[in-house]
Amino acid sequence: MSATAAAIAGSSSSAAAITASAGADLWPEPEWIRQASEKGWAWPSIAWRRAACVPGAWFDYAKADAIVDLWPRVFRLTEDRFAGQPFYLSLWQEVTTRLLVGWKVPVEVIDPATQKPAFEHVRLFRRLMLWVPRKNGKSEFLACLALLFFALDGVVGGQGFVFARDEKQAKIVLDKMKAVVAQDARLAKSVTAFGKSLFIAQTRSGFYLLTGKAEGKHGRSPTVSVGDEMHEWQSLDLATTLRQGMGARLQPIELFASTAGLKSAAVGFGLWEESRKILEGPIEPPDPQNDNGAGIYEPSTLVVVFAADEEDDWQAEEVWRKANPNLGLSPTIDFLRREAALAKNNPRAESHFRRYHLNQWVENAVKWIPAKKWQACCADPQAWLRRVNELAGKKCFLGFDVSSTQDITALVAWFPPDETTDKVRLFARFWCPEENIDVRSKRDRVAYDRWLKSGALEATPGDYVDQSYLQAAIGEALEAFDVQCIGFDPWNATKLVTDLQNEGVEASRFLKVRQGIPSLGESTKVFEKLVFAGALDHGNHPVLTWMAGNAFVRFDRNMNFAPDKEKSREKIDGIVAAIIAHATLLSAPEQPGAGFLDY
Repeated sequence: MSATAAAIAGSSSSAAAITASAGADLWPEPEWIRQASEKGWAWPSIAWRRAACVPGAWFDYAKADAIVDLWPRVFRLTEDRFAGQPFYLSLWQEVTTRLLVGWKVPVEVIDPATQKPAFEHVRLFRRLMLWVPRKNGKSEFLACLALLFFALDGVVGGQGFVFARDEKQAKIVLDKMKAVVAQDARLAKSVTAFGKSLFIAQTRSGFYLLTGKAEGKHGRSPTVSVGDEMHEWQSLDLATTLRQGMGARLQPIELFASTAGLKSAAVGFGLWEESRKILEGPIEPPDPQNDNGAGIYEPSTLVVVFAADEEDDWQAEEVWRKANPNLGLSPTIDFLRREAALAKNNPRAESHFRRYHLNQWVENAVKWIPAKKWQACCADPQAWLRRVNELAGKKCFLGFDVSSTQDITALVAWFPPDETTDKVRLFARFWCPEENIDVRSKRDRVAYDRWLKSGALEATPGDYVDQSYLQAAIGEALEAFDVQCIGFDPWNATKLVTDLQNEGVEASRFLKVRQGIPSLGESTKVFEKLVFAGALDHGNHPVLTWMAGNAFVRFDRNMNFAPDKEKSREKIDGIVAAIIAHATLLSAPEQPGAGFLDY
């Protein structure tokens, strides 16, 4: 232990009293590993047996016991109902801590005094890769581990660094460290907190907040490297740079943690796959002559994983317990029950639940609107035919989505609730090139021909959509309704908007709404809430209904979402146009109905 730890614990390490040994037979699994196995956790036994097979490895029971005993006497929890409470390690946290500090291995060094070869016994595990769902105490545990290795078990001239995707995210762990330090008088006396760092004068050691990029980070010599939220890392450059700077340190450690993310995030998903392969790798050192390549043999990496398997029933409470080791403490079972109820029959919310609460990696696009939810929004299959007369003169917001030459072009009007109804109503029109209708009806088995006969789809001459038809329809809408604003994606629409302005439509009525989550995300959420609440009267327009069934949404790293035309199985232009229309409403804060709660 460092002088700081000795002062707090009132004792010194007894590791020197333990004789190094080797061989798995000499290190049977202790009770706490057996307890973990009884809970169905595979990783503790894998880590123990693999460590026991490393030549010369041995377990320092005294050190592990001392750290676990010291933990709640030094570290306190920092938030909500737990604030100020001693941090008693849960079983999974205790097992992780014991493995990290207990397993030792001899390494050959040059004695600085005699310049002769010598051996030092150092920690075997140099890297932790922790995967656990949200609200299981990950950040607080990570912060205390960082303090353990930086302050309690630190060295003179030690350097610690914390990073994530960006500085703001990494600061969460640093702020947790500061809060823990502030709650213990002995730690606070030794560790001084600054805005972006911690400093220990006694050992001339510093712990620093980093941005998520590697530029300008060379030349550092870390003893502790903390990387949070691996699923969002944009590259491995910073982690690699810090690891390469550890060469002068005797027993440096990397502490990495994360929840699951999107499978499209190449770096994060790659780290997850690496973790999985380490768990699946050989227990004993492989024979280079007979290495079958199954898994990765990496005995210096401790992989800790809590996650539901792909085939598990995500709605089963026993699966929730399997994936959430702190369930009952945080999160509560009632919280997960509520979240699961909201996710039922909602593919988008289900994906959210699987990722954040079951630690499952998810696709970046999922099917969106269940047919039953959409159908429940309007019982009358002919309602769309009466829309023009019913909505005449009423306030609305227009959105249009101009197609490429051969696809469907959509115009949708969004009517907020008024004195006659508490529902949002939609009015929609669609156009398609006349020459494509028969071909697409037969080839794609979509009812273009029937929609044309019923008036749900309008044909434009030739093999492309003539925008003059849309221009005329917007003019008709301006005469029939009280149009407040017209939203449009500027792609392929500049001439149309210019022509409308030349006809006398005020430029102030138009609003550019680009495709993408930043522009459409908030309105997409409102659209979903309205559908699931049965508060959207879409009129049962057959083309709009078909498009709702086609729609997929894509996620960004924070699980914000918007319609995804590329992943959707067929056309969704009408859904996009409706969301564009609502986005124009959001641009007018003086208007009622700027958000779902106003409906």
